[in-house]
Amino acid sequence: MKKIEPAKRVENVTYAIRDVVVEAKKLKAQGKKILHLNIGDPNVYDFVTPQHMVDAVKDAMQKNLNGYADSAGVDEARQSIAKECEKTGIKNVTANDVLLANGVSEGIDLALTSLVNSGENFLTPLPGYPVYLAIAHKLGCPLNQYMTLEENDWHPDLDDMRSKINDGTRAIVVINPNNPTGSLYSKKTLEEIIDIANEHDLVIFADEIYNKILFDGEKHVPIASISDDVPVVTLGGLSKNYLVPGWRVGWNIFTGNNKAREDFQEATFRLARSRLSSVGPFQYAVKPALEGPQDHITDMNKRLQERRDLLYKRLNEIEGFSCTKPKGAFYAFPKFDLPIDDDKKFIYDILYKKQILAVFGTGFGYPKPDHFRLVFLPPMDVLEESFNKMEEYAKEIK
Repeated sequence: MKKIEPAKRVENVTYAIRDVVVEAKKLKAQGKKILHLNIGDPNVYDFVTPQHMVDAVKDAMQKNLNGYADSAGVDEARQSIAKECEKTGIKNVTANDVLLANGVSEGIDLALTSLVNSGENFLTPLPGYPVYLAIAHKLGCPLNQYMTLEENDWHPDLDDMRSKINDGTRAIVVINPNNPTGSLYSKKTLEEIIDIANEHDLVIFADEIYNKILFDGEKHVPIASISDDVPVVTLGGLSKNYLVPGWRVGWNIFTGNNKAREDFQEATFRLARSRLSSVGPFQYAVKPALEGPQDHITDMNKRLQERRDLLYKRLNEIEGFSCTKPKGAFYAFPKFDLPIDDDKKFIYDILYKKQILAVFGTGFGYPKPDHFRLVFLPPMDVLEESFNKMEEYAKEIK
């Protein structure tokens, strides 16, 4: 039998966050202790799912709610998400505007697949979350990326955004708080993005999965809360705020200009019906999560801010490194200025020599090979050990 060739649509699909783990596993098999600063999974570290959410899922399973859910999601979950929108300033949302998905990644895929034809494009940030690039390749869409500016706290370069819009552009992706930079966008920036979208009849994809993980008293402004004319797909979920990434509970909220968005919204729900449903029992955690105790968020943000402060202080003390202060999420996107000219080489070098596992910046689409992503989820002692080893590395390589 001749060799089976894979489809060309997956040729350029990569996922740097997981790809770097392959080499780390080899070292681990040799008995080496790996310092994991690579993956945005709070449960891998010392964060624990709130017990009342666990109890809600157990209860659903014990009641035999283990069959297919409604394709759009469990009613009580959708109603609770609509109520949450009112709390955050997103007006006129009903349960019918909410679609539950198997994590935000599936929600992104469903909505983009329902909107963008092969050969058309959607704007994504540089750097940005890799799943958008993977979906673009899958759909046969040329990449169309706008820069964010390190010197402006990684806010979008709005002039660059405008310049990238062409006849095939259908949407603008806004990740706020941002993965991988930890940037949090101002209301003024968001208003300008709305103006750009309105001028060019574009949909805004508002990826706001980290909207409750904030530092220094900062407030998150949902872009849908300040947009009536422009259709917005707000992407959220339980994964990060509520410490259950493995449960894969995400959602899409469709708002803004009902008449303009209705066919697109229906197409997304129709596509969701073709995959039957997202995982049923875990959706019964949505209402207890959103309407129940929120103490863990206060505690999580307090601990993460301490870890962010340590990261920001130590990295900027080490000659050869610099870092903009993250204001949300649990990521930083530092720059290195060392005698090594490739970010992949740098990442594998610190892995082999110092057993520090991070992710290279070009894996997030960033064009310059001089940045990398760190997570500051690990406990303080792990972070301190990691930065001490980075300091050793910087001295050795110079």
